[in-house]
Amino acid sequence: MTPTPTLAVEAVSVDLGGRRVLTDASLRIHRGELVGLIGPNGAGKTTLLRAVLGLLTPARGRILIEGHPTRPGRTPIGYVPQRHDFAFDFPISVANVVATGLTGRLGLLRRPGAREWDAVAEALDRVRMSELADRPVGQLSGGQRQRVLVARALASQPSVLLLDEPFTGLDLPTQELLAELFVDLAHENRAVLMTTHDLVGALDTCDRIALLNRTVVATGTPSELAGDTEAWMTAFGIGADSALLRVLKAAA
Repeated sequence: MTPTPTLAVEAVSVDLGGRRVLTDASLRIHRGELVGLIGPNGAGKTTLLRAVLGLLTPARGRILIEGHPTRPGRTPIGYVPQRHDFAFDFPISVANVVATGLTGRLGLLRRPGAREWDAVAEALDRVRMSELADRPVGQLSGGQRQRVLVARALASQPSVLLLDEPFTGLDLPTQELLAELFVDLAHENRAVLMTTHDLVGALDTCDRIALLNRTVVATGTPSELAGDTEAWMTAFGIGADSALLRVLKAAA
């Protein structure tokens, strides 16, 4: 019997501003998988994540977590936004930023208790940031800020973790550290979906790749997709002589 996917996107279409930006997109992810969502700018990657979060209502199709419809603020989903989407200049400590990841569980008015602060401490330990718990987030490096956002997403102990371009603007050692962390988090019985422009890194790190351009063009393991030139040509609108295909062939 096929197990129920942790995250199921079933023939989802999404309209924004009267324009269809996703059409019949389908994707299934199980616990233990790190799946890379790859496509050109404007392909609908962030839109798909926002639909999974329940921030956008599909015009068609449905999204299920553990077989049930998503409920914004209630469904166990952790979300790591792009760093420029978070106000790091706000005067708040690292621990308090991580605690904001529990707002959906607590509500806006309830203060974190001992149980919640234990969850914050555990999340910070998981990303190796415990020693900086009391530091203002504005004093952190780019890589440290990204780890704080990951801890914030982990504080609620989600079964699904969404990562939106987590490597953008980071140096190579920090990218490698985070990639190892994301692999570990997936293998700790979570379903992890990551958008990224780092194609070679995704082929090296992810269990599966999903190519997206307004719909899911193809899915498969890195070895399956690395040689599927037609899928990459369709997803990126490139020709057979594209440098991208030569890079993929070399990485295969």
